[in-house]
Amino acid sequence: MNKNLIKLTAGGILALFLFITALACTERIDAGHEGLLVKMYGSDKGIQDVALVTGRVWYNPLTEQVFEIPTYVQTVNYDAFTVNAKDGSVFTVDPTISLKVIDGQSPKIFKKYRRGINEVLQNTLVNHIKDVYRIEFNKFTTDQIISSREAFENGVQAKMIAFLKNEGFTLEQLTSGIQYPEAITKAINEKNAAIQDAQRVENELKVAEASAKKLIVLAESEARANELRKVSLNQLLIQQQFIEKWDGKTPIYGNAPAFFKSVN
Repeated sequence: MNKNLIKLTAGGILALFLFITALACTERIDAGHEGLLVKMYGSDKGIQDVALVTGRVWYNPLTEQVFEIPTYVQTVNYDAFTVNAKDGSVFTVDPTISLKVIDGQSPKIFKKYRRGINEVLQNTLVNHIKDVYRIEFNKFTTDQIISSREAFENGVQAKMIAFLKNEGFTLEQLTSGIQYPEAITKAINEKNAAIQDAQRVENELKVAEASAKKLIVLAESEARANELRKVSLNQLLIQQQFIEKWDGKTPIYGNAPAFFKSVN
């Protein structure tokens, strides 16, 4: 009886141990990730040439390890750094890059860097990204960068796409965040201020010209009206206006007014 109880207890403990061991030997790969089964020992230690799909993966925890590689778009805001243009001017670049792992390329990335994707994006790629900007900046002078900003940005983006594709990533969006040298910024601001002042003066001149033209038109109209009044103001018209305004009363003293001058 005691032996049976001992056997049952031992069997239960063994089953529990096997269950716990089984749980420790499985890993669930979440959606939006690729699972990598990495061999920690052996001549080809590093990685199998298989990208595991989303699901539950069974492995030997003593000799293997499972990594999850995110394949969704990630945005990295890198620290600002300085680069020199072709003529020596110093520009500040504060890049923000949105990118993702190319589907099926996570084994290549892990085998090359032996690091997680976040560490690769935050640290390993930084110097390469700086090199892309340095190479492109060295092709342009300061004036060319300012006047041909689109061509410069297109060159940076083309090189960044090619570089990241070779590393197993696809570029989704790139913002360079370029800051001009202080002297260039000051010169641009002064130029813009001069343009605005010139525009303001031009607008004021237009207003003054319009006002002057208005006064001329009013003066010409008034002069024309006076001329017409002068022409039309004859003796008969004056007498008619006098009659229209007279109240019909004669003065109490003095001579009676003569309304009409004798024409004899």
